[in-house]
Amino acid sequence: MPTRSGVRPARQGFSIDHPPNIDLAHLDAHPDASRERDRWAASADAWDRWADPMADLADKLNRPLLDAAGLTAGDRLLDLASGAGEPALGAARRAGAGGLVVGSDLVPGMMAGAVRRARDIGEREGGPAPAFIAADMTALPFADAAFDRVTCRFGIMFVPAVASALREVRRVLRPGGKAAFMVWGPCAGNGLFAGIGDVVADHLGEDGSLAPLFRFAEPGRLSAAMRAAGFTETEETDLTPVRKAPAGQPFWRAALDMSFGHRLGGLGVDRRTALEADIARHFEAQAVNGVVPVPSHARIVVGW
Repeated sequence: MPTRSGVRPARQGFSIDHPPNIDLAHLDAHPDASRERDRWAASADAWDRWADPMADLADKLNRPLLDAAGLTAGDRLLDLASGAGEPALGAARRAGAGGLVVGSDLVPGMMAGAVRRARDIGEREGGPAPAFIAADMTALPFADAAFDRVTCRFGIMFVPAVASALREVRRVLRPGGKAAFMVWGPCAGNGLFAGIGDVVADHLGEDGSLAPLFRFAEPGRLSAAMRAAGFTETEETDLTPVRKAPAGQPFWRAALDMSFGHRLGGLGVDRRTALEADIARHFEAQAVNGVVPVPSHARIVVGW
């Protein structure tokens, strides 16, 4: 059944009594913490720069995530790995003046854009804005049962000690509260990452930095980790929209800067130009009647 963003979700529920057969042994060994911290510190400016131009596209992901979390007016919500403010900013509008939204990120520099955007929204709309704080998911600085909802959009896969992070999420949730995570499905179903990643690897070599994005691509893997951390029930919903991008336009540049920016800082002008030209050619070759179909595959995993 289509959602408001034209996405067709596929739902699968798991209970603690009927778990899928998923091996969790490797989850705390991948990825590398210092490498991930450096990666996002190097990309922080790009996330700030692209946050406003990408806000409408981001909202198409934010709304189903907040819906899945069950966020309503008056709720207290913690958003993890907020980056430039998504979905914390939208959550604050939904929670209203009687609620509370706290956004957090491990890398303080990533939140510079979030703080700026919250201030701008407050001045322009006069409505509630989130508070933002630097926080490690594996050691959250909040009391037990402090929040009704916890969200995390495309962040949990970068945490090396994911089991510790999920136990912390369970701890800060009140009894009956919900946690909703959004993760990427398989790379093959995500046209931007797959296409850009191939070209970047051709030009700069393969460094493996794309792999953590798809850590929870396998259905049931994050659900199993959540149940091991103390969640009783989980439910998964797949979102597989296909964006229709105009041929001849650099619709891919935001993804290049935000997800691969840590590899581009030392490139000279000529090498950067050649790289971007090859990315453009890659997507131009897929155009049909002036439109480039760009598939994506995300998954919302909810636990309570």
